[in-house]
Amino acid sequence: MSLMTPRAHVIGDPIAHSKSPLIHGFWLEKLGIAAEYVRVHVTSEELAKYIAASKADPRWIGSNVTMPHKQAIIPLLDRLHPLAKKLGAVNTVVRAKDGALVGYNTDTDGFLEPLREVLGKQHLFRMARILGTGGAARAIIAGLADQGFTLVVAGRNPDKARDLLDELAPKGEHHAISLDHFAQATDFTFDDRDQCFDLVVNASPLGMLGNPPLAFDWSHAPPGSVAYDIVTSPLDTQFLKNARDAGFEAINGYAMLIGQAATAFEKFFGKPPPREYDAELMEILTA
Repeated sequence: MSLMTPRAHVIGDPIAHSKSPLIHGFWLEKLGIAAEYVRVHVTSEELAKYIAASKADPRWIGSNVTMPHKQAIIPLLDRLHPLAKKLGAVNTVVRAKDGALVGYNTDTDGFLEPLREVLGKQHLFRMARILGTGGAARAIIAGLADQGFTLVVAGRNPDKARDLLDELAPKGEHHAISLDHFAQATDFTFDDRDQCFDLVVNASPLGMLGNPPLAFDWSHAPPGSVAYDIVTSPLDTQFLKNARDAGFEAINGYAMLIGQAATAFEKFFGKPPPREYDAELMEILTA
């Protein structure tokens, strides 16, 4: 790599676990683009200094942003894309042609990507049960509301779930409920789901390594529902295993991870990533 090779980062604290360099590096190699994408460990105290140093580096073209910086980085930027402003979180910073630092949020695009085919179909009714009220849930609520879903958002604090719906999905008859509601079995009889699409999303860290499992009884899911877990470690969560055991289709967290990375990649490097190699990339990610 030359001294002027374009360079992008992923920053966070911690950051060693990030798969982003593997994903972006794989795509750069396939496309033959001479560029770098590396992890940079940045603490909260170092964030402003990092941004100043990056702006001074002519090679730096942008950064992906992970926890705990998605909100804290906003005052350090020059402009926000409307979705990032709406969500109050940035996961991608790009140096624009005029030198301005522009903040984006690609989580919504990433989440929706594996659903694009089914969402391209006509449905009489769409409903999503979203489990969790954190930062990821914000992007998911906004995205699904725009796709015409009736939402049921479940959290430990139903009032927080209600506030998220009022803020991000003010139109429509959405519902806020306690997460405990889904822990016990139900004998509810669902109506005919023909031409309907039902989604159950774990948008919480429950089930992630080091966290307690997500208590969800699959009797609460209508027939034909799709289970979607954004957790990536472990990739095959107990939530997804239970869903498959109950006869439901399951989508794992790498679908969203790769989807949001694809949007960021094009913003950084000016070309869409070569998605025809997704199967090969998935093999590398899961090795």
